[in-house]
Amino acid sequence: MSSPPSAASGPARTGSSVSAAPTASSRFSHAREAAERDRASRCTTTSCDARSGARASNELWFADITEHPTAEGKLYLCAIKDAFSGRIVGYSIDTRMKASLAVAALRNAIALRGPVGTIVHSDRGSQFRSGKFVRALRSAGLVGSMGRTGACADNAAMESFFALLQNNVLNRQRWQTREELRLAIVLWIERTYHRRRRQRALGKLTPVEFEAVHEVAYAA
Repeated sequence: MSSPPSAASGPARTGSSVSAAPTASSRFSHAREAAERDRASRCTTTSCDARSGARASNELWFADITEHPTAEGKLYLCAIKDAFSGRIVGYSIDTRMKASLAVAALRNAIALRGPVGTIVHSDRGSQFRSGKFVRALRSAGLVGSMGRTGACADNAAMESFFALLQNNVLNRQRWQTREELRLAIVLWIERTYHRRRRQRALGKLTPVEFEAVHEVAYAA
């Protein structure tokens, strides 16, 4: 939208249209907006509804980021969850919430699972719209999918996991150091959530047990 002419610019000419030449700042702003639209277009919801139930492991992953304070400052966790088994297939913990946090979690998931064509669904956070994250998806042959703006239900699977983490770890005490909290998060994910906590949605199996049962069934 063009700005109205100021008094100092003089009266507008009759019978002709005069448009001000774009300034350097406005050109930069338009270029930045175009780049953001381009990056977002590479991570859009695919023909497979990202909120529907997956029928096998590595078909659909959910990704999100949470944070928690310590006496030293905040600690950030990016986790990636398999929609089929509920297992956390990749995660990354850091002191800053940058694109590298999401990329590290994705790379850890890829290294563990070796996925092919997996849909990775997230909210529209800047970390997941970043060029680094998009390139990591494309180089691994994965498909990015993003929820609608302001639609919290699109990533409810991750919200439920973070709620469990909050109740069982984060809010249990005041954390003095980031390292203390980091170790507690890793221990709870790997020992309790994956191998001890039975889930009704999985037939009262743990995520590790559920995957093992289905791997045997597929092999038979």
